[in-house]
Amino acid sequence: MKLEYFKIREFDSPDEVGSGDKMNTEFLEMLDCARSYAGIPFHISSGFRCKNWNKKVGGVPKSSHIIGKAADIVCSNSKDRALMIGSLFEAGFMRIGISGDKNFLHVDNDIKNKVSPVIWLY
Repeated sequence: MKLEYFKIREFDSPDEVGSGDKMNTEFLEMLDCARSYAGIPFHISSGFRCKNWNKKVGGVPKSSHIIGKAADIVCSNSKDRALMIGSLFEAGFMRIGISGDKNFLHVDNDIKNKVSPVIWLY
Protein backbone atom coordinates (compact mmCIF):
# COMPACT_ATOMS: atom_id res chain seq x y z
CA MET A 1 0.00 0.00 0.00
CA LYS A 2 1.30 3.44 -0.93
CA LEU A 3 -0.02 6.47 0.91
CA GLU A 4 0.27 9.88 -0.72
CA TYR A 5 0.08 12.04 2.40
CA PHE A 6 1.25 9.92 5.32
CA LYS A 7 4.18 7.79 6.41
CA ILE A 8 3.32 4.64 8.34
CA ARG A 9 5.65 5.65 11.19
CA GLU A 10 3.32 8.61 11.91
CA PHE A 11 0.91 6.01 13.29
CA ASP A 12 3.41 4.24 15.60
CA SER A 13 2.49 3.82 19.24
CA PRO A 14 5.12 5.84 21.16
CA ASP A 15 6.12 2.73 23.11
CA GLU A 16 6.57 0.45 20.06
CA VAL A 17 8.58 1.61 17.05
CA GLY A 18 7.20 0.13 13.84
CA SER A 19 3.72 -0.51 15.25
CA GLY A 20 2.18 1.75 12.61
CA ASP A 21 2.39 -1.36 10.40
CA LYS A 22 -0.52 -2.71 12.48
CA MET A 23 -2.87 -0.02 11.16
CA ASN A 24 -5.86 -1.23 9.16
CA THR A 25 -5.26 -0.76 5.42
CA GLU A 26 -8.82 0.37 4.64
CA PHE A 27 -8.64 2.96 7.43
CA LEU A 28 -5.36 4.37 6.10
CA GLU A 29 -6.65 4.54 2.53
CA MET A 30 -9.78 6.37 3.69
CA LEU A 31 -7.72 8.81 5.76
CA ASP A 32 -5.37 9.46 2.85
CA CYS A 33 -8.42 10.23 0.69
CA ALA A 34 -9.82 12.58 3.35
CA ARG A 35 -6.50 14.42 3.52
CA SER A 36 -6.61 14.88 -0.26
CA TYR A 37 -10.17 16.25 -0.12
CA ALA A 38 -9.33 18.67 2.71
CA GLY A 39 -6.32 20.18 0.97
CA ILE A 40 -4.61 20.90 4.30
CA PRO A 41 -2.08 18.86 6.32
CA PHE A 42 -3.30 16.31 8.87
CA HIS A 43 -0.88 15.94 11.79
CA ILE A 44 -1.46 12.60 13.54
CA SER A 45 -1.16 12.85 17.33
CA SER A 46 -2.24 9.26 18.00
CA GLY A 47 -2.59 6.30 15.66
CA PHE A 48 -2.02 2.71 16.67
CA ARG A 49 -1.87 2.18 20.43
CA CYS A 50 -0.43 -0.81 22.23
CA LYS A 51 -2.68 -1.85 25.13
CA ASN A 52 -0.24 -0.48 27.70
CA TRP A 53 0.02 2.89 25.96
CA ASN A 54 -3.76 3.06 25.54
CA LYS A 55 -4.17 2.53 29.27
CA LYS A 56 -1.45 5.10 30.06
CA VAL A 57 -3.21 7.83 28.01
CA GLY A 58 -6.64 7.02 29.46
CA GLY A 59 -8.06 5.31 26.38
CA VAL A 60 -11.12 3.10 26.74
CA PRO A 61 -10.38 -0.63 27.00
CA LYS A 62 -11.97 -1.45 23.62
CA SER A 63 -10.45 1.55 21.83
CA SER A 64 -10.39 1.42 18.03
CA HIS A 65 -6.77 2.62 18.28
CA ILE A 66 -5.79 -0.82 19.63
CA ILE A 67 -6.96 -2.54 16.45
CA GLY A 68 -5.50 0.09 14.12
CA LYS A 69 -8.81 1.57 13.00
CA ALA A 70 -8.50 5.03 14.57
CA ALA A 71 -6.42 8.17 14.64
CA ASP A 72 -6.43 11.50 16.42
CA ILE A 73 -5.67 14.49 14.23
CA VAL A 74 -4.40 17.81 15.59
CA CYS A 75 -6.90 20.57 14.88
CA SER A 76 -6.48 23.99 16.47
CA ASN A 77 -8.97 26.23 14.66
CA SER A 78 -12.56 26.21 13.45
CA LYS A 79 -11.77 26.64 9.75
CA ASP A 80 -9.48 23.59 9.66
CA ARG A 81 -11.98 21.65 11.78
CA ALA A 82 -14.72 22.31 9.23
CA LEU A 83 -12.48 21.31 6.31
CA MET A 84 -11.33 18.15 8.09
CA ILE A 85 -14.79 17.01 9.17
CA GLY A 86 -16.22 17.62 5.70
CA SER A 87 -13.40 15.67 4.09
CA LEU A 88 -13.71 12.81 6.58
CA PHE A 89 -17.40 12.44 5.74
CA GLU A 90 -16.64 12.67 2.03
CA ALA A 91 -14.09 9.85 2.41
CA GLY A 92 -16.74 7.66 4.06
CA PHE A 93 -15.98 7.99 7.77
CA MET A 94 -19.05 7.75 9.98
CA ARG A 95 -17.48 8.07 13.45
CA ILE A 96 -15.92 11.38 14.51
CA GLY A 97 -15.11 12.74 17.96
CA ILE A 98 -14.46 16.45 18.41
CA SER A 99 -12.31 17.85 21.20
CA GLY A 100 -12.40 21.60 21.61
CA ASP A 101 -10.13 22.06 24.60
CA LYS A 102 -7.53 19.46 23.57
CA ASN A 103 -7.48 20.57 19.92
CA PHE A 104 -7.94 17.27 18.10
CA LEU A 105 -10.40 15.22 16.08
CA HIS A 106 -10.77 11.48 16.60
CA VAL A 107 -11.78 9.45 13.57
CA ASP A 108 -12.33 5.73 13.22
CA ASN A 109 -13.94 3.23 10.89
CA ASP A 110 -14.72 0.60 13.53
CA ILE A 111 -18.37 0.40 12.45
CA LYS A 112 -18.79 -3.35 12.98
CA ASN A 113 -18.13 -3.00 16.71
CA LYS A 114 -19.52 0.45 17.44
CA VAL A 115 -22.53 2.66 16.77
CA SER A 116 -22.48 4.67 13.54
CA PRO A 117 -23.05 7.21 12.17
CA VAL A 118 -22.12 9.28 15.19
CA ILE A 119 -20.36 12.50 16.17
CA TRP A 120 -19.43 13.08 19.80
CA LEU A 121 -17.72 15.77 21.85
CA TYR A 122 -14.84 15.38 24.31
